[in-house]
Amino acid sequence: MTKIFNFCAGPAMLPEAVMQKAQQEFCNWQNLGVSVMEVSHRSPEFVAMAQQAEQDLRELMAIPDNYKVLFCHGGGRGQFAAVPLNLLDSKLNADYLLTGQWSKYAVAEAKKHARIAETNILTTTTDGKISVRPCADWKINAGAAYVHYCPNETIEGIELFDIPETGVVPLVADMSSTILSRPIDVSKFGVIYAGAQKNIGPSGLAIVIVRDDLIGKARQTIPAIFDYKIQADADSMYNTPPTYAWYLAGLVFKWLLEQGGVVEIEKKNIAKAALLYNFIDQSTFYANNIDKSVRSRMNVPFALINEGLNEAFLIESKAAGLLTLKGHKIVGGMRASLYNAMPIEGVQALVDFMTAFEKKYA
Repeated sequence: MTKIFNFCAGPAMLPEAVMQKAQQEFCNWQNLGVSVMEVSHRSPEFVAMAQQAEQDLRELMAIPDNYKVLFCHGGGRGQFAAVPLNLLDSKLNADYLLTGQWSKYAVAEAKKHARIAETNILTTTTDGKISVRPCADWKINAGAAYVHYCPNETIEGIELFDIPETGVVPLVADMSSTILSRPIDVSKFGVIYAGAQKNIGPSGLAIVIVRDDLIGKARQTIPAIFDYKIQADADSMYNTPPTYAWYLAGLVFKWLLEQGGVVEIEKKNIAKAALLYNFIDQSTFYANNIDKSVRSRMNVPFALINEGLNEAFLIESKAAGLLTLKGHKIVGGMRASLYNAMPIEGVQALVDFMTAFEKKYA
């Protein structure tokens, strides 16, 4: 059988070792004779697993002690609403930096709950590439309840490596496609949240890392399931959590530690992205329209110069075992997502296919 490499933007591929471990334990977890999906989330075995998962995540990200780690329902979109409902308190205004479609989605949800100031920090270079204005030009409202941004836009393939300077205003980041791909100084943020389906585990779970002083300010009308204080006080078990997703996330955290942690995984991610971008840049058959300074390591969009070949590219790449390369409908073209679980062998297989395809149709 042809080796399969899944380039889906999410739900994304999981590490093969994690999938094999989960398969081995699927029907008999910890010799209990049942699956982890079937045990009580309040059982000693599950609580111990959950605590270890949090401890491993704290180690991977060097999370300070004055931050809570929550394992929540609702994915990243759930946090689009949870953030303003928890942080606005008496202030009804917040700043949102716009870098792409997911930033816009976050704004649309937040507008239901607050007065939102939108700052578009995208720009274009002299050669027509999409880029981002320098940090010094980002207009931050000192009176805002918080500043929100998305460090990596999966649809457009834009990644910000500079962290906005917001002073005393809490910085909130949607790190759904950034988390665990590279070291992050958690202390610079008030809240970090991430849908799990990129670098953590299956969809349906959201990780929230929230500074202690920002907990307990939620509106009285907030649904209890979104209240950070209620979740923190209940150790993320106010109601039955997404238990299997939590278990799989724990396995991924252990796998990352075995790889040498986030510092080592970043080296691999840099190498994977460089392999693909370098190939695209030397080609006259393919193109990427993002400035090199803000190119995403996780999501590489590219276009065939001859768009009439798009269908053939997708059909033939799938036959070659390279799955889910179709770009998002908003931007079109192709997209290869290179999350942590994607081995460099998968990227090399894609480059080899693209080389052969170019020779065939150029």
